[in-house]
Amino acid sequence: MSLVTTKDMFKKAYEGGYAIGAFNVNNMEIIQGITDAAIEEKAPLILQVSSGARKYAKHVYLMKLIEAAIEDAKNQGVDLPIAVHLDHGDTFELCKSCIDGGFTSVMIDGSHHSFEDNIKLTKQVVEYAHAKGVTVEGELGQLAGIEDDVNVADHAFTEPDQVEEFVSKTGVDSLAIAIGTSHGAFKFKPGQKPQLRFDILEEVTKRLPGFPIVLHGASSVIPEFVQMVNQYGGQMPDAIGIPEEMLRQAAKSAVCKINIDSDLRLAMTATVRKHFAENPGHFDPRQYLTPARSAIKDMVKRKLTNVLGCSGKI
Repeated sequence: MSLVTTKDMFKKAYEGGYAIGAFNVNNMEIIQGITDAAIEEKAPLILQVSSGARKYAKHVYLMKLIEAAIEDAKNQGVDLPIAVHLDHGDTFELCKSCIDGGFTSVMIDGSHHSFEDNIKLTKQVVEYAHAKGVTVEGELGQLAGIEDDVNVADHAFTEPDQVEEFVSKTGVDSLAIAIGTSHGAFKFKPGQKPQLRFDILEEVTKRLPGFPIVLHGASSVIPEFVQMVNQYGGQMPDAIGIPEEMLRQAAKSAVCKINIDSDLRLAMTATVRKHFAENPGHFDPRQYLTPARSAIKDMVKRKLTNVLGCSGKI
């Protein structure tokens, strides 16, 4: 199977009461860990690339690695549907570059603009993308937090009154909303009870029946990896994420795409830290990246099965 768009993925996910995992990728080991998990679980995938990842690894390298992952899946007898998605594109030019470069889906994040300018920018991207057969994700509301080039100080919850007008005027294929998730590994303050505004999600769903909704900043900041990071020299004492049971609840509703990035970083970093502490004489990257890749694979398998509910859905 070649690369696919998110259109059919989201239709099946909405009707089936599950979500597709959108995992951020930066290098070979991360891509291998994610796709190996999806191959074993026979789960559809969205591999998403931020502008920071493109700068780090280069567009052509990431695309060739993803092509290799598809071929590897075929060699194992699995037709693995993968959509390649631009995460948080903030300009028309960036979205156009990714579309022209083979991405099958892009996000245009105009949430930092006024409502009117967000519509204008999003519509411009939609018109170009749809002419090329590419799907588009828009955003209403803003998530706080820091991740790659995204740096937002405060939450701005999505206003349900705006969603119908935004979708109808822009023609987007999916909509990212802000209901309390946030970017990065420090989503809540110590002692603060994690909570999501499911009332906003419910109201948006009523106003946009059958329309796929997206959650950004939805890593769980898995405690075992945070503990491992801190145990082996890291300094992340207050890292707190979104409880997995809340994400599973969201995945059963109109949420068809859940973004996961920080959990991948934590799995890799924690495992590498542990490996160096236990093997101070090692210097071959294969020695520490092999267990790091395995940790990502195991973590993603758990997400596909227990959180997203998309295991066995290809």
